[in-house]
Amino acid sequence: MREKDSNQNQIFDIVVLSGKILLENGAEIYRVEETMKIIARHYNINELDVFAMANGIFTSMLIEGEGIRTGRSMHIPISPVHLGRVTAVNNISREIINGKYTVEEAIEALKVVEAIPYETNLLRILFAGVGSAAFGYMLGGTLNDSLVSFIAGIILYTFIIRMQKVAIPEILKNAFGSALVTTISILLYSIGLGTDLDHIMIGSIICLVPGVSFTTSVRNYFAGDYLSGTVRLVNALLVSLSISVGVGSVMMIFQMLR
Repeated sequence: MREKDSNQNQIFDIVVLSGKILLENGAEIYRVEETMKIIARHYNINELDVFAMANGIFTSMLIEGEGIRTGRSMHIPISPVHLGRVTAVNNISREIINGKYTVEEAIEALKVVEAIPYETNLLRILFAGVGSAAFGYMLGGTLNDSLVSFIAGIILYTFIIRMQKVAIPEILKNAFGSALVTTISILLYSIGLGTDLDHIMIGSIICLVPGVSFTTSVRNYFAGDYLSGTVRLVNALLVSLSISVGVGSVMMIFQMLR
């Protein structure tokens, strides 16, 4: 392979990898396509076609002077959001445009971003509890209610992390998680912890609420990406439905046993 062809393929790798990282970590469709095209234009590649949707990217590029169009399609499942990676790719794209990276350095920088880990499980569990307590208090609960939400939120997120290793659909994981946290909330309330069960449960279950998916869906709709917006919206609605099933089932059993 000639050096020019190799360089063209490396540029194509940069463009595709940047889009992949953005999409799988929760970026909006317009941001994915715009970033890929901006990077391509910086490397004087004007014949680039990008079609991104919520769970896939289709990209083709015309190799200059050869009349050969090379393409690539990637399936990208909907996965947990990591906004730190999105921010890092945005920063790298700006630095590429400012000439701070060679082609090889840009590829390595993107690979480093792709490997940025999530926070440690212990820290995620702790802040899940803090978030649950804060929402419970903010929505009208007492300090005692917030304490119960803190405990339930910690138990819930520990369960979520454990279930990530089990090969079952996300809908079932959310249903089981919401059922578990509802049971914990009821048990703690029954032994005298907390004063308002509704506020306890609202705070405890906040970790499961698909806020990012719903927000991304709305932003995609406003940008005219109706297909991707619908995919994200359906995902958010299914998660909400599974939460309702888990909570409703436990509450029904609780009411029958009273």
